[in-house]
Amino acid sequence: MTEERTQTLEAIAFIGETLGPLFLYEPTQPEVASLYDELMSLDAREAAVEWPFADPDEAARALSLIQRAPVADADDSLLWEYRRLFAGPAVKAAPPWGSVYTDRECVVFGESTLALRQWLREAGITAPRAGKEPEDHIGLMLLLMAWIARTRPELLDGYLSEHLLTWAPHFLEIVQREAEHPFFEGIALLTASSLQGLQEALDLDVAIPRFYR
Repeated sequence: MTEERTQTLEAIAFIGETLGPLFLYEPTQPEVASLYDELMSLDAREAAVEWPFADPDEAARALSLIQRAPVADADDSLLWEYRRLFAGPAVKAAPPWGSVYTDRECVVFGESTLALRQWLREAGITAPRAGKEPEDHIGLMLLLMAWIARTRPELLDGYLSEHLLTWAPHFLEIVQREAEHPFFEGIALLTASSLQGLQEALDLDVAIPRFYR
């Protein structure tokens, strides 16, 4: 493997490991405490230039949005906004599962979930948090992207073009539109810009499905 390829894979893993947990865990959970601290301490302009794949101007705007929320805020408005967008118990403004958007019935565990599950089975991969969350949760899929980049890079292009990139940009547009807190608007923008740049860097051809939501 060339040094350039190794660096690309490491950058992909960084994106997945940094952004995935922010969609998967509530802001008050210990799994994301250090991520919040790190994001809040960054120099937005300097970090944007170094952020993998993302457009620097978009990354700077995203990081500036993220940093409008003080860390202490995670116990209050950030938590309720996370639940309003992704977790409920009320109707979720931006459900984090792919099949909600690509399945005609807009259901969890729809056809795209089953297709991903079959792909994972054929590849011999056990999804993170198997049995606790549908496999096509955006946070899980970003973490899985990181794992594949580090351990099964030969599967990466297929995973991205057939499963993650088919619906993630659509979902992230919805989060940006629906977010009432700058932190989650910024996270969605940063993730979207990173994935778009990643798709371009790998020259991936992605077939966009019909969206029902």
